[in-house]
Amino acid sequence: MNEINLIKKIKNTLKSQYIGDDCAYLKDLGIVISQDSLVEDVHFSKHMMSPYQIGYKSVMVNLSDIAASGAKPAYLTVALSLPKQIEDEAVVEFYEGAKFALKGLDVEIVGGDITGSDKLYISISVIGKTLDRKISSRSHAKIGHKIITSGVHGSSAAGLRILQNNLEPDKDLIKAHLMPVAQIDFAKQISEQIQEDYAMMDTSDGLFDALFKIGSASECTMSVDFERILYDPKIKEYFSDYKDLILFGGEDYQIVATVPVELLPSLKDYIIIGEVLPKEDCVIKLNTDNKVEKFNDLSNKCFNHFG
Repeated sequence: MNEINLIKKIKNTLKSQYIGDDCAYLKDLGIVISQDSLVEDVHFSKHMMSPYQIGYKSVMVNLSDIAASGAKPAYLTVALSLPKQIEDEAVVEFYEGAKFALKGLDVEIVGGDITGSDKLYISISVIGKTLDRKISSRSHAKIGHKIITSGVHGSSAAGLRILQNNLEPDKDLIKAHLMPVAQIDFAKQISEQIQEDYAMMDTSDGLFDALFKIGSASECTMSVDFERILYDPKIKEYFSDYKDLILFGGEDYQIVATVPVELLPSLKDYIIIGEVLPKEDCVIKLNTDNKVEKFNDLSNKCFNHFG
């Protein structure tokens, strides 16, 4: 099952102008809405994560989507499908983790639903306020835009591999996987200052997944220099396929955006990794090791939401 093609079929069936980005922008109401579902043994394992960590990460995933739209997160609802054997204390611990994810933010959980199931299913809806910000769309990358990101890539995927294979623990990489941080302030500085249309996504499903979706929707080529991408050098030390973890490993929740060069002096803590080019014979062009790799299909490389 191909996620992108399935979404296109759903959009065509509904003839919806809103479907296509991670958030629906309801301009007349001044809000954006997003929803994410997390399924036990697909998106998380109770053997590797505590209820507290699951609650924290479930909320942070959704805050990241709203931030990447350019809006300010405001309200959440949380729906849980709970296995019969789960203890009340575990559910309370889940919400303690969720509450910690919101610490220091003007964001509130305002409701939800609880029902029974064979395993743990989590579905969170988030409402964000647009305020006076410019809302992004993955179809709004422009030729000549610089491609910028917020931080390091591949750490979460490396942490997950360590946990899955009982390798020598590395607290930094494991923390990157279990307790990621949405880059809310980084996205805010862009959406508050930019005047023209632009593209912005988080790297929940991987850096290249975000670049590929932006390039495909904007009908352009994303030219990227691997040497400019930031990553923890321990990933290269630990794993021979470190490049795959950096490019395709998801759940870092960094921001990737395409912005005009004139905006750069007003931004902080960004890394330029490439440039948006006119459409060539590929969606992504990767410059690495004095050679060029071209990508037109990532279906077997990035995160699979269907398990």
